Amino acid sequence: MLKNLYARWMYEWETRLTSRDSNRVVRKLEWGFEWLAPFIEEAGLTGRVERLVAAGAPEAAMVAVNEAILGDSERFFGYERPSDFRLEARHPMLYPTNVRPETLERDARLKALAAEGKVERAQFLRFTSPERTPYAENDLVNARWYPADPKKQAGKPKQAMIVLPQWNADAFSHNALCTLFNRFGISALRLSKPYHDIRRPSELERSDYAVSANIGRTLSATRQAVVDIRCCVDWLEAQGYEQFGVLGTSLGSCYAFLASAHDRRIRVNAFNHASAAFGDVVWDGQSTRHIRQALEDAGLNRESLRGVWGGISPLHYYGKFQKAGVRDLENRDQENRDQAAGVRAAEFAKKVLLIYARYDLTFPLEYSLQVVKSFHAHGIRFEERVLPCGHYTTGETPYQYIDGWYLGSFVWRAFRELAREPAKPGAMRSSERELVGK
Repeated sequence: MLKNLYARWMYEWETRLTSRDSNRVVRKLEWGFEWLAPFIEEAGLTGRVERLVAAGAPEAAMVAVNEAILGDSERFFGYERPSDFRLEARHPMLYPTNVRPETLERDARLKALAAEGKVERAQFLRFTSPERTPYAENDLVNARWYPADPKKQAGKPKQAMIVLPQWNADAFSHNALCTLFNRFGISALRLSKPYHDIRRPSELERSDYAVSANIGRTLSATRQAVVDIRCCVDWLEAQGYEQFGVLGTSLGSCYAFLASAHDRRIRVNAFNHASAAFGDVVWDGQSTRHIRQALEDAGLNRESLRGVWGGISPLHYYGKFQKAGVRDLENRDQENRDQAAGVRAAEFAKKVLLIYARYDLTFPLEYSLQVVKSFHAHGIRFEERVLPCGHYTTGETPYQYIDGWYLGSFVWRAFRELAREPAKPGAMRSSERELVGK
């Protein structure tokens, strides 16, 4: 009885939170092939796509593009390393995505304090994204830099997390996690996802272009997010960092998983709310009802979305993620290797945390449970935590502190374990390099 009452209360609370924003816009379906033109050309699909579109079969054409993405995801999520990395100092601003009075008041207060010089400047990593769009502001990647105190990094490899908040997050979301990681001697880059905060085009109030009824643009935004994460790892490596992790919430979790599946360097993985198929949560989630309306009006359904967004759905990359997390056993003599033969020829090098919410109406529970089942089926070792709340209520007291404890304690433990790993033969830890330099 009490369990049912709690569930009803939670669902009602969750529904209120997902319904309070009045600036969601229903935009008509657009196929958006132009957003994928370079990949379509490289994949040799230009003629086929044009013929299908001319024949009145754009959905079939987009399915073909997604099949090509799945067939060569290394190309789709590949990139050329940027050459314009730099740090920029500026006043942190909120960049709100809702028009609630309390949010706008907070935004105005911050701007006034900055104008008076009463807000400290922060450092932001900036570089040009390898995935170009028609929006110059979106293509200039932004990641707030939280370097750990060198004293707390002493005696261990330099470690860093890349943090991606949820869809439509303002620029302050998840910053507290970054300061928490700093206490552990772990640096952090809080990455602004495509079309979010300072990267958001001026025509938008919300970060609508990251996920929308424009099919091709949504695929492009996901590719951009993944390569931006990997570029952040590149920059961190250039700063002497050796061990890397990624933390993603909701949409950020999808981006984080895809990046880690394509990048062996990412060892610590915290997926905060996760789902198997990109299109499933768009179709069934409360916070994407306006997108579903546009898709439904155009005659699409859940199965359609599984095809046209298959290339960015985590469920198709579980095997790749598993392989990216397996490495050959190193530093063992032949006798040990012989003993291990047929028993354990490789070890799983990625540390993985999966968090989901029991009363989630945005990433419905059944979809998160599919991830759990698939991780087990693919031999992905992971830790599992279940929040007694929903998607939006994760950000409310007391659930935000429970979530923060799960995330913080996992990241601390995971990096502590990585720090104990022996260095590869011939490799020199950053701390050892510093001593040599002295």
